[in-house]
Amino acid sequence: MERPLLVYTTFPDAASALGIGEALVRERLIACINVLPGMRSVYSWKGAVEHGEEVAAILKSRTGLADALSVALKARHPYDTPIILHLPVAGADADTAAWILAETGLGGAVSAADRGA
Repeated sequence: MERPLLVYTTFPDAASALGIGEALVRERLIACINVLPGMRSVYSWKGAVEHGEEVAAILKSRTGLADALSVALKARHPYDTPIILHLPVAGADADTAAWILAETGLGGAVSAADRGA
């Protein structure tokens, strides 16, 4: 069975993060999005050092949706080159893993091996 996957990305504001997150939940590409406002960023972009205010977002999904999720996120994202980092999950509480898998289209029990225990 598949493992949970966390995806880290950033958005210019909470409204865009929540709107895109809701669309991805409705499409069952993610089970949840956590939006963390108030982040300040310093980054290099096209040869210049930039400063900005953003929100961080953590999306909860599963490994089998990684590519489809990236495509859907890029298609909706307001940034030209959004940060999309797949963070594999080494282990998860069985109930948490089962919820993520169920909400993204895979129901059923999750074994200890599947959840990394």
